[in-house]
Amino acid sequence: MGRYIARRLLLTIPVMFGATFLIFAMVYALPGDPIRALGGDRPLAPAVIAQLREDFNLNDPLLVQYYKYVVDLFQLDFGTDFRGRPVLDTIEQRLPVTAKLTLVAVVFEILIGVVAGVLAGIRRNGYFDNLVLVSTTLVVSIPILVLGFLAQFVFGLKLGWFPIAGIGEGWYSYLLPGLVLAAGSVAYVARLTRTSMSENLRADYVRTAKAKGLTPRTVVVRHTLRNSLIPVITFIGADVGTLMGGAIVTEGIFNIPGLGRAIFEAILAQEGAVVVGIVTLLVFFFIFFNLVVDVLYAVLDPRIRYD
Repeated sequence: MGRYIARRLLLTIPVMFGATFLIFAMVYALPGDPIRALGGDRPLAPAVIAQLREDFNLNDPLLVQYYKYVVDLFQLDFGTDFRGRPVLDTIEQRLPVTAKLTLVAVVFEILIGVVAGVLAGIRRNGYFDNLVLVSTTLVVSIPILVLGFLAQFVFGLKLGWFPIAGIGEGWYSYLLPGLVLAAGSVAYVARLTRTSMSENLRADYVRTAKAKGLTPRTVVVRHTLRNSLIPVITFIGADVGTLMGGAIVTEGIFNIPGLGRAIFEAILAQEGAVVVGIVTLLVFFFIFFNLVVDVLYAVLDPRIRYD
């Protein structure tokens, strides 16, 4: 397994370089001049503009800028924004907020999605199975922007069950936005678990286990569920990075000061260093969690071996 992990880590190097270069190039291609935008309604002096462009390497070609960025990145220097604040400080401030929101979303994804999928798979074509199919289709068809405002209006304003903005009430503040963020993923996990459970319940090893006189609970928990979770773990592992990067809308609706909102604010302010730095970190998390999922395969299914 050590050789496999080392090989996967080596493969992440070109992925990281490719992803960061594309991000850097897209930010570089954005229209407008961020230095001139700093002055707002009062234009900066030409000498000041020239000095700032020199300080932030904006006069260099794209490849030269990217090379300097990568060199600094190896020293854990994510650059500075146009106001002189290190991007790493912004990440350190915003990352814990997004991490908590993502953790809550993943917990909802596992608890609701897996449990609903298992029950639907066991009772296929029954009432609960049809309920899961209809509800998941409805959730997936509603844009997260609409779903967020509906949840905020119904459960926050009308019923008063949850706070509707900010993180002033600790973990309780993350419950409603976490559920909204996880809504689409919960639907996919439920459907994926249902399908996987239904297929494995018809497998030969399940019929053999039943023929041996094992209880239905033992057959489902110890045999069927373990094999059924392999594709589910794959989806959830890849989805962690997606949830962290896709929290822009949710954090905007619920006024949560996380990485997603920082990216949105940086795009509006044309703070390219902030956008590139945060997205680079999200790419790393996405690759890392996919590697963890691959390693977990052998834990879930002993038949899987890494050469």
